[in-house]
Amino acid sequence: MTDDKLSRKLLAECLGTFMLVFAGTGAIMINDLYGGVITHLGVALAFGLVVATIIYTYGDVSGAHVNPAVTIAFAVAGRFPNSMVVPFIIAQLIGAVIASFSLLLLFPVHQTMGATIPSGSVLQSFVFEFILTWWLMAVILGVSTGAKEKGFIAGIVIGGVVALEALFAGPVSGASMNPARSIGPALVSGELTALWVYIAAPILGAIFAVLSCRWIKGDNCCGERLQ
Repeated sequence: MTDDKLSRKLLAECLGTFMLVFAGTGAIMINDLYGGVITHLGVALAFGLVVATIIYTYGDVSGAHVNPAVTIAFAVAGRFPNSMVVPFIIAQLIGAVIASFSLLLLFPVHQTMGATIPSGSVLQSFVFEFILTWWLMAVILGVSTGAKEKGFIAGIVIGGVVALEALFAGPVSGASMNPARSIGPALVSGELTALWVYIAAPILGAIFAVLSCRWIKGDNCCGERLQ
């Protein structure tokens, strides 16, 4: 892979994750600061719609992972080069942090910056995040080609799953399903409560999705693999 092609992929992941965190956590912050004008339903739709938008925008460039758990799971599935995992994750984290800093400049009075914080026990949120990410990754594996999330169906389905999970699980765990989405607001706000949950559970859930796919469909499951 040429340096220019790699740079475009990393920039796409950085910008895509920026979009996700800026729109998603921005919706949470605006809802908090402006009397619930967006509503919980609106926040869930914001996350789902921005994910769909990112897939249609950058899916053919980088695959629009915008999520370290997704990148790791694609590598485990043999559909993404191991050598690209760390660069992709770094690009995603940079995009998330820049988005949170941008929101801090716009809304400095908001204390948590849309960080994901367990509403109940840590165990409850861990289980939710594990299951939610397993579910999301299982869908991604089913509608993507190789490590590419691209196409009319992929954007609608993946965005719809994100919105659905945020709708019913958001009040419990924050429905992160994405370490970068949680790390960005946490680092900028200093709200590090149970941050490890939102790193470990999504990664383990995404890997479990690959394993469960193989159990159900056999060794050649999950579409195109690297040769």
